[in-house]
Amino acid sequence: MMERLAKFQKAVLTVLAWLMAIVVLLATAELFYIIAKEIATPPLALLEIDELLNIFGHFLLVLIGIELLETFKIYIEENVINVQVVLLVAIIAVARKVIILDVKALPSMTLIGISMIVISLSIGYYLVKKSQQDEKACKL
Repeated sequence: MMERLAKFQKAVLTVLAWLMAIVVLLATAELFYIIAKEIATPPLALLEIDELLNIFGHFLLVLIGIELLETFKIYIEENVINVQVVLLVAIIAVARKVIILDVKALPSMTLIGISMIVISLSIGYYLVKKSQQDEKACKL
């Protein structure tokens, strides 16, 4: 029974990984389209700040998808969730949000909350990375 459940779980994760790959491919194609469209509109080859922020937001969205694919791959191969990759995805997602935010329109408490999230994720990433390095040093 458990063996069948494990096979089913692996099959579902494989399908999810392929679906994520399709989404990343489509997001990359959309990024190309957005860049081409923005460059082709007058003034040619010059981008305004809003256009750049839109492009950076889409670029980071593709990176998030790639990191999620990496998480799926590691989980399918090793049956372990890599906390470092999950934290990295969260950091990229928050960075994307920060880049596309209009900070002038937000209350100061919201900005403080976002900064606390960034600090917390950064500390968590540092601690996970440090513990992994400590484990490697102990094995040597």
